[in-house]
Amino acid sequence: MASKKYDLVIKDGRVIDPALGFGKEAHVFVKNGRIVKIQKDSAAVARDLKSLDNDQLIDAAGKIVVPGLIDIHVHLREPGGEAKETIETGCRAAAAGGFTSVCCMPNTTPRIDNQETVKFVQDRAASADARVYVVGAITKNIEGKELSEIGDLVKIGAVAVTDDGNYVQNPEIMRRALEYARMFDIPVMQHAEDQFLCAGGVMNESFQSSRLGIKGAPAVAEEIAVTRDIALCQVTGGRLHIQHVTTRGAVEAIRKAKLAGINVTAEVTPHHLVLTDEEIGKEFNTNLRVNPPLRTAADRDAVIEGLIDGTIDCIASDHAPHAEQDKDCEFDMAPPGMIGLETTVGLIKTYLIDKGYLSWADAVRKMTSNPARILGLPGGNLAMDSPADITIIDPEKKWTVRADRFQSRSKNSAFIGYKLSGRVFKTIMGGRIVFG
Repeated sequence: MASKKYDLVIKDGRVIDPALGFGKEAHVFVKNGRIVKIQKDSAAVARDLKSLDNDQLIDAAGKIVVPGLIDIHVHLREPGGEAKETIETGCRAAAAGGFTSVCCMPNTTPRIDNQETVKFVQDRAASADARVYVVGAITKNIEGKELSEIGDLVKIGAVAVTDDGNYVQNPEIMRRALEYARMFDIPVMQHAEDQFLCAGGVMNESFQSSRLGIKGAPAVAEEIAVTRDIALCQVTGGRLHIQHVTTRGAVEAIRKAKLAGINVTAEVTPHHLVLTDEEIGKEFNTNLRVNPPLRTAADRDAVIEGLIDGTIDCIASDHAPHAEQDKDCEFDMAPPGMIGLETTVGLIKTYLIDKGYLSWADAVRKMTSNPARILGLPGGNLAMDSPADITIIDPEKKWTVRADRFQSRSKNSAFIGYKLSGRVFKTIMGGRIVFG
């Protein structure tokens, strides 16, 4: 029996690939898990399509076909936090959200600060529904006191280092981290919050925190941290990536640094693009307790402007699962974080694309080619002979966020009940349909 010419064809979709400058109605042909060609209608293409069985065809008419989305800031909680999320369930949530690649943070138990723990995560992820790239810890046990063996982490496959959840408070250690990371051409990803200024803060320090009687973490804590690390980045010639930017001052500092040619990149989360601290006083929903905190409307608008003008390079969910019982408490006692993998596309479509802030090409770039470039990851485009990591989005699909539909093991989303437009139709990883 002759082998099939193609294993899978996505037909009649609007193919958007900012990395290749491609945006048109076309068909995507896949063979042996790789992209063979992308072609518009022609007599030859019509013959190819006619020869295929229905199980080889995906009808993407009216839908958008993009490179598999990449999320460079995800907490998979394993090892140690399997009650909240496992690598398997986290990757299932990623696939449901259109993400074919995720980068997992190292603040697990034990910390991902050595080769053995990196290898554990890699082995557990081998059969998962998304590609998992490991980000190692900057310092041992994420304590900010002694550098991890960064060379060993990179040797086994770590794509960056971060102490996410903690700021590297000691500037000498941060300087050395940037210098060592430069030797391996990886970025240092920094959770930028001065720990002294934001100590005990559980929401943004603002009129709202005063009104509610809740201790606040001031915007200046982020801005001082960002400014210091930009200076260290300039001195060392290293690569700095600022995680989850939230304040107007931080955006402006990053903008100036880029204009000065300093090698700094940045990300923003959907919840910081959509929500403000005004939401907290409405019902004290502990899913609004995040770190860094939700800021003012002026900060939110400045972050959106930074996303539009390229100051902020990518959108990352900061997917942070917590068990229901852990969030079922007073607001100031709740652990910070919310899940985000499954709502990112709908939130970006509804609150940024539909409002005219971003085009589809802009949004896709922030979730594909830009994150791939920052971390040197494969993927992020639909180049010929590249792995067939593809996301198909129904741009006008109306849906309501429901807790019982989440693939994540945890349900701690602040967006439950939100009515969104734009939903993932199918997610394909290496030519295999992993969602839809």
